[in-house]
Amino acid sequence: MPGIDRRLIQHFEWPLFGMVLLLGVIGVVNLISAAPGSGAGIPATAWRQLLWLGVGVALLLACLVPDYRILERLAIPAYVACIAALIAVLFFGPIINGTQRWLPIFGLRVQPSEITKVAVFLVLARVLQRRPSNREIGLPDLLGPLALVALPAILILRQPDLGTAMLLVLVAGSYLLVSPTPVRLLTSLGVGALAAAAAGWFFVLRDYQKERLLTFLDPEQDPLGAAYHSIQSQIAVGSGGLFGRGFLQGPQSQLDFLPEQQTDFVFSVLGEEWGFLGACFVLALYLGVMIRGLMIAHASKDQHGAYLVFGVVALFFWPIAINVAMVLNLFPVVGISLPMLSYGGSSLLTCMIAVGLAMNVSMRRYVF
Repeated sequence: MPGIDRRLIQHFEWPLFGMVLLLGVIGVVNLISAAPGSGAGIPATAWRQLLWLGVGVALLLACLVPDYRILERLAIPAYVACIAALIAVLFFGPIINGTQRWLPIFGLRVQPSEITKVAVFLVLARVLQRRPSNREIGLPDLLGPLALVALPAILILRQPDLGTAMLLVLVAGSYLLVSPTPVRLLTSLGVGALAAAAAGWFFVLRDYQKERLLTFLDPEQDPLGAAYHSIQSQIAVGSGGLFGRGFLQGPQSQLDFLPEQQTDFVFSVLGEEWGFLGACFVLALYLGVMIRGLMIAHASKDQHGAYLVFGVVALFFWPIAINVAMVLNLFPVVGISLPMLSYGGSSLLTCMIAVGLAMNVSMRRYVF
């Protein structure tokens, strides 16, 4: 097979693979604690997450087979397929807890917005590597990428899923940091973002989303309502202390005081049971994944590979930063899960595919 080469096996990206696999295992163990009253046995959510982790490892290894440069030709078809899936969600997706984010496929519920994040940085990497690297980016250069990001973001907002739509914009905006973008353009974009945020407050955000933002500024105004998540999360993290309360010993999680503790607030469970040191260990693993990704991007033999891996790093950085800040009440509750740790098959598989792409670039720099 054209993608198989002995040199690829010799230069397998063990550091990145090992850190991501360890994060996945920690996520499964943490989900055992996140299930209320889980002392009776391993909950179904943890078993399912372990199954998804196994499938994710298989997909990651599959991503190593084709040359990543072939993906440049597949970026547009993948993007179109994701747009079609997002449209299908609005017509055929079941409404669960007031949201319409999933698409039933072969008896499984798939969240197309998750894999769309990968499709977006694939297509952006294709667009950016085709422009002259020595020419500054102007506003006309941004119109195409802006349209490519705006279309899925609008469809995701219709679900509604403010958190994922915001992540798409942040991942796309991160590319400006590694492109020759003049300061005046960055300033103009910043002013435009503030204007868009103001317009979004009046015309896009729903009442419960506005309430979350207001209670972030003053949690005590509604401690049993909109601010309940943040207050209980702070109690859980603070009670963990330096060493934590121990595995399955967290009262906030075991007594079900902490809402969304298997998804958005799974880091609170980690902090309660494993303490400051356990939380720092997980954050160090995340940092290691991102630093390794930046090293791979820097060592890439072509711009396409560098942009591709940078998108993977941004895909990890933004949800980690926002989720942890959200758990500590340093950011409003916007419904963003923690990569590799939060429960969810679509999110986990998306992370594993993204890491597989980064490993593909790393391994092929030796056989370029």
